[in-house]
Amino acid sequence: MIRIAFALMFALTLAAATPADAQEDPIQGVISSQIEAFKADDFETAWTYASPMIQRLFGTPDRFGMMVRQGYPMVWRPAEVTWLEQRAEGPFTNQDVLIRDAQGAFHTLRYQMIQTENGWQINGVEFLQAPQAAA
Repeated sequence: MIRIAFALMFALTLAAATPADAQEDPIQGVISSQIEAFKADDFETAWTYASPMIQRLFGTPDRFGMMVRQGYPMVWRPAEVTWLEQRAEGPFTNQDVLIRDAQGAFHTLRYQMIQTENGWQINGVEFLQAPQAAA
């Protein structure tokens, strides 16, 4: 009975992290779309998902793309993306994301999202401590 309950919980957890769900949630949809643009090296499109503050900070899509390639290679070329907690904090909504990179390492990132006249946009990304593997 415990095995069945565990299997059901595992299946529900996997179902909760599907790409289809990302398209139902507007914040996850924006993040997914930006990641897809990065995977295609389409920095012009990825740039459109960045908030005005981020765009002012980097100035051009090319400089933005260079920062992502150098500072966030797991976002530029993720092997797997899993949605974690999402919560509102003042004018922002934070979306935590677990990303497995091409080498198999896990990275936990917090996306700060802001609602603008153009919809949800990414206002920053910070590294969080990755979960430790069970022994």
